Amino acid sequence: MNRFEGRRIAVVGATGGIGLAICESLAAQGAEVHGLDLKGLDSLPAGVSGHPVDVTSEESVVAAVRALYADDDRPVDLVNSAGIVENVAAEDMPLAEFDRILSVNLRGVFLTCREFGRELLARGGGAIVNIASMSGNAIVNHPQRQCAYNTSKAGVSALTRSLAVEWGPRGVRINAVSPGYVQTPLTMAKTDLHPQWMRETPLGRFAQPEEIAKAVEYFLSEDSAFCCGTELLIDGGFALR
Repeated sequence: MNRFEGRRIAVVGATGGIGLAICESLAAQGAEVHGLDLKGLDSLPAGVSGHPVDVTSEESVVAAVRALYADDDRPVDLVNSAGIVENVAAEDMPLAEFDRILSVNLRGVFLTCREFGRELLARGGGAIVNIASMSGNAIVNHPQRQCAYNTSKAGVSALTRSLAVEWGPRGVRINAVSPGYVQTPLTMAKTDLHPQWMRETPLGRFAQPEEIAKAVEYFLSEDSAFCCGTELLIDGGFALR
């Protein structure tokens, strides 16, 4: 099924577990997919073009967007999937570490939204999907300590709603997907926490990256044409506990 035939879509954070699944799924459905990340671009699936980008650098983001439009003027929709996390007690966290987390997770999302959004607005519209987190809604730092991550993801949710109000009337729909615990290499490395996470998730399992990708596809498609500033929580019921 070529659901996204003729669409150009950029996935930022493309080499992470969720980003890879999004790239694979969109490419399989006919999209022209551009994977943007700082490293690991050789791991992108066949048919996905890799582009180096540092989301903490305004110059890098601007250059990446310009490169995508250099030879093709068609609009490029955006998926923001880049993110990092820490496990540091708030009272011990250096300011530089707090700034680093917010620089990638929030400032980077703003930068990419601004640059891709500007081009979409100039072309009459498009779609942007930000990957937020249940951590922006339900505080999950027990026992892990992640105040900067939680703060950054709450910011992504608020940014998404703010941009939706500004850009929705001008044809750019922007929505967010907020995953719970997802079976990615990063999550799987924290095996000592798995029993607790499973106990606190009513469905008793991790989400698969492909399940998050399906939610992203929904927001990119015309099936969600009346969604504007919507945040879809996919946490297996964790927030209900």
